[in-house]
Amino acid sequence: MNAAQVQQWLLLHPLSPIHVDCATAVMLKILDGKCKMPTAEKQVMALLYDAVKTQAGEVLAAELHGLIAEALINPDDGLKNRIYEQRLLAETTLSRPVMKGFKAMIRREGLLDGVNETEET
Repeated sequence: MNAAQVQQWLLLHPLSPIHVDCATAVMLKILDGKCKMPTAEKQVMALLYDAVKTQAGEVLAAELHGLIAEALINPDDGLKNRIYEQRLLAETTLSRPVMKGFKAMIRREGLLDGVNETEET
């Protein structure tokens, strides 16, 4: 799945502000190395985050987007520690049922369909 396909998916399945926060939390987990999704799913989730990062969330600070952008460019030890701290804060701010509901919704609505299958040429 590429960025255009994620954008198309979002047109059909716009995220609520709390789900924008969930996408941000997943991106923090990816950067922190704590995300247990398969690599292909992490790539799709990074594309999803990139597509919604300018949308308003409900409970997470908008300043997280600057931290994430900085960590993507230059992930030094100081930034890694800040990402870790912000990931923990995000995980405590967003309830487990909200995160589970978000993950179930993106699976149910097909965002991750087929991303783990290898393409044969």
